[in-house]
Amino acid sequence: MNVQLVTSEGELDRVGEVLLQLRPQYNLDSLKAQIQLQQKSGYQLAYVTSVGKVLCVAGFVVGQKLAWGKHIYVDDLVTDEEHRSSGAGTFLISWLKEYAKEIDCSQLHLDSGVQRFPAHRFYLREGFNIASHHFSITGL
Repeated sequence: MNVQLVTSEGELDRVGEVLLQLRPQYNLDSLKAQIQLQQKSGYQLAYVTSVGKVLCVAGFVVGQKLAWGKHIYVDDLVTDEEHRSSGAGTFLISWLKEYAKEIDCSQLHLDSGVQRFPAHRFYLREGFNIASHHFSITGL
């Protein structure tokens, strides 16, 4: 397995197909447009490949907050349905942890929908703690 950062539109096409499994409200064109917009604010995509296939994708930003200091926040994390429980997610989380250390981040954060129980088990196994409740007001 190998981890790469998306640096081209061709790579964006490849990872987009996997991201659509997490974000089905988009089609590939609208997903790419949204990603390109977010990239202007520092959004990055890392992905795991093996034998030429994209197995897992993480979209993240590096930020600074009073509460967390310099950190990585993972907005999107999905393993292709055909490759779940293959170790690709663990491989990508390990890469994110190492990348965070390399760029002097002290924390790694993410939110997960309350209904995503298998994902929660995975995050807990990977060393994440349930550190807060996330509150939102939508439809404003």
